Parts: sequence; structure tokens; C-alpha cells
Amino acid sequence: MILITSPSVTYLRHRLHTSQTNPPQIRRSIEISTVGRCCNPWQTTIDRFKLRTRNSSFSCCARRKPETATVEVEDDDSNRRIVRYLLWSAEAVYILWLFLLPYAPGDPVWAISSETVNSLLGLSLNFFFILPLTNLAGIQFLQAPVLHPMAEGLFNFVIAWTLMFAPLLYTDRRRDRFKSSLDVLWSLMMFLTNTFLIPYMALRLNDPDPNDKPRPRSQLGEAMTKGAPIVGLTGAAVCLISTLWSLYGRADGDFGGIMDRWQYLIGYLGSERLAYAFIWDICLYTIFQPWLIGENLQNVKKDKTELVRYLRFVPVFGLLAYLLFLNLDDEAI
Repeated sequence: MILITSPSVTYLRHRLHTSQTNPPQIRRSIEISTVGRCCNPWQTTIDRFKLRTRNSSFSCCARRKPETATVEVEDDDSNRRIVRYLLWSAEAVYILWLFLLPYAPGDPVWAISSETVNSLLGLSLNFFFILPLTNLAGIQFLQAPVLHPMAEGLFNFVIAWTLMFAPLLYTDRRRDRFKSSLDVLWSLMMFLTNTFLIPYMALRLNDPDPNDKPRPRSQLGEAMTKGAPIVGLTGAAVCLISTLWSLYGRADGDFGGIMDRWQYLIGYLGSERLAYAFIWDICLYTIFQPWLIGENLQNVKKDKTELVRYLRFVPVFGLLAYLLFLNLDDEAI
């Protein structure tokens, strides 16, 4: 009895009982703490932190990030669906209101007058003011039709702006989601109407197909991309000439001063379906230009990115800045 109740035996029995009841993880903590006090107190803190990070509450926090990313992707998909719906609705309104219904100013397509056809032919012959300017220079191989300078200026302004959109479309990072030919799309925009750009803006918001490979540009696309600065300067110059021509062109043609020409423009927009459609095109270009440029800023030279980012909201000249500072050496475009 004396041996059993002695302090040394009691101590040994207590250590044996402790080693059997404490789990290995707690025992390891005791050992780490004991060593840490003797050797490195900072290591003790680090080891304890490592042990604490095994807590289940930390693991729960780590699982929240994928859930947040999933919500963001779902929100992005929902926003793109809404925008696509709005674009297709705008396309339907554009076709019905400007082409088919008789309520807009002027005649619909199915009741177009011979006067409108003749005006359109005359405007086409005066494309980019080539004939009128050559006639002014004394070259008379073909006489330019004499039309009101406001009508000529409006027509050429829209066509020149459409020309500038070509390199932007061919360098759009989402252009492969449009499965048809960009050459055909831009040609229809250039020589018919801007209504074809609205479906492109909707289709480029479709989900990408992982099995699709990037399509090489056509010869026209390569020419437009490599010659983007020339295209931009040409289009901007024609837009500027169109504005000046509308105000001061054909001064000897008895078209009046600036106020007289402004009054003619108001009446022209209220009576001619073609002119009315041009105003719609200008409004759509004003929306689509900053939209497309903003999503393709990676194509711009790095030292000019901020400049283009702000100028993209300026009609015509924002697109000119994009074309002038396009990084032609970057194969990603």
C-alpha cells in the first residue's frame, strides 16, 4: 500500500492516463508548444496558426468565392439576354416603321415615288463629292447632278461614317459569333441601310461556341484592317467636307444662306423617308460606336488607350482615334 500511494507512482499513473485519453492532435500541440518555448517563440505562433486554420469555419469561407463567381456569371448572362431582346426589338421597329408602315415621314418601300428614286440615284452619283469637286476643278467628263447641298451633305456624312465602321467590325473580338460573312454585312450597310448592323450587335452577344476556331479575315478584311488609318482619315475628311458642303456648298446655286438651308433640312426630314432613315442611322451609330470601341480597347496601342477610352463617345472622331491608334502589330486583333 505504501508503494501504490507514493507520489512517484501516482505521477506515473497520471501520465499514463493522460497519454491514453488525449488525442494525437492535442498531444502534438502540447509538444509543439513545449519545444517552441525553448527554441523559437515565433515558430510557436506560426504552428498554432496553422493548426487553427484547419477549423471548419475557415473552410466554409473558402467555399464562398465560387458561389460569388457563379452569381456574377448568371447576372452577366441575364443582362446579355435583356440587351439581345432590346436589340431584336429595335430591329423589328426599324423595319416596320422605316420600311413598311406609312406613318413615318415620306413613302414606305412598297409605295416609293419616282422622285425619291431619282434623288437616290443623283446622291449616289455624287458619292463622296467626287463628281461635284472634279466639275469645280474644270474636269467635265461627267456632269454631276445638281441637288440641294443639305441632302448631299447628309447622304455622304452617313456613308463616310459607315466606311469607318469597317475596320472596327473586322477587329471586333466577338466577330466570330456572327456566323455569316462580314464582307456582305458591311457592303449592305454601306450601300443599302444601317438596319443590318443591329442584328450583328445582337448576335455578337451570343454565348461563344468552345468548338469554334477563329476564322481568318477575308481579303477585304485584311485590307481594311491594315489600311485602318487611311480609312479613318478618308471617312473623317468626307464627314468634315459634308458638313461644310451642307452649309456653304453650291454657293452659286441659289440655295440661300445657313438659315435657309436649315429650314430646308427640317422640311426634308419631315417629308423624305430616306432622310428620316439617315437620322435614325446617325443615332444608332452614336450608340454603337462607343459600345464597340469600349469592348475592343485591347486592340489599341497601350499608350493611347486612355485617350481612345474618352474620345470614343465623340461621334466620328472617336472612331477616327481608334483607327489611327490601332495596334497593327498585335496578332490578337
